[in-house]
Amino acid sequence: MHVRPASRPRRLASAVLAFGLASTLAGCVDDDPAGSGGRAGATSGVPADGVQAGRGSALEALDELEVKGRAPRTGYDRDLFGSGWVDTDRNGCDTRNDVLARDLTGETFRPGTRNCVVLTGTLADPYSGRTISFQRGQDTSDDVQVDHVVALSDAWQKGAQQWDGATRTAFANDPLNLLAVDGPLNMQKGDGDAATWLPPDTGYRCAYVARQVAVKVAYGLWATPAERDAMSGVLARCPDEPLPAATAVADQPETAPSDGASYADCGAVRAAGAAPIHVGDPGWRPSFDGDGDGIGCEG
Repeated sequence: MHVRPASRPRRLASAVLAFGLASTLAGCVDDDPAGSGGRAGATSGVPADGVQAGRGSALEALDELEVKGRAPRTGYDRDLFGSGWVDTDRNGCDTRNDVLARDLTGETFRPGTRNCVVLTGTLADPYSGRTISFQRGQDTSDDVQVDHVVALSDAWQKGAQQWDGATRTAFANDPLNLLAVDGPLNMQKGDGDAATWLPPDTGYRCAYVARQVAVKVAYGLWATPAERDAMSGVLARCPDEPLPAATAVADQPETAPSDGASYADCGAVRAAGAAPIHVGDPGWRPSFDGDGDGIGCEG
């Protein structure tokens, strides 16, 4: 097992800004929102100035949220927000492993994955206040899950139906909207908003709601009247709670630069004599790694 070396160069990788910039350059317009790098307007879903979260207090920002009823859940599918965890910041690691590396302490990594696949670590769980040991494995990985603070289904019913696929993928992998948390509590939360679920640790509720406000403001999502009232009630007890800024996925080790290799599928990897392909190798794609072990196209 490899512990992240303290002296190894690291970089900050912001999935929302990197992915959003590519989408913006592709020419998305105001009523068909771009990726998470640019705010096209009140209905676009994404801010042009790099996510204006971080200014003022969360309570002040709450006034920016549009308030109206929940749209039908009809048509929702997780894959509409990208196929699982993807490598939007192109650092060679998928978003789940990036977030685990950010939020756990004392983490170790699977050998041969260039410090991408997290094997073990310790989580100071923000939702319960407990300390949880993480160990990757079929029966243990779900002890720690990566939560979408604003659930994808909730987003779908409050504005995301109008987004393009690039924006939804950026949203699902945006570190501002992701936290490693207690797995059972994440399952309990489901797609609940602030009106139906809050962390059991009351000391974390202000920060939790502030993050939800930041995400919704950043992406132009609305809130229901009950949700808005619940948010206001929590933040009234902490009126100076700051609005979280757009965050980078934690410090990650530099990965080997790409030599321009690109493979459409595992057949192309094998034809090029590059199989098995590892996380960080030129041409790597998370879709090559069906079992999540950091090694693709093994068969």
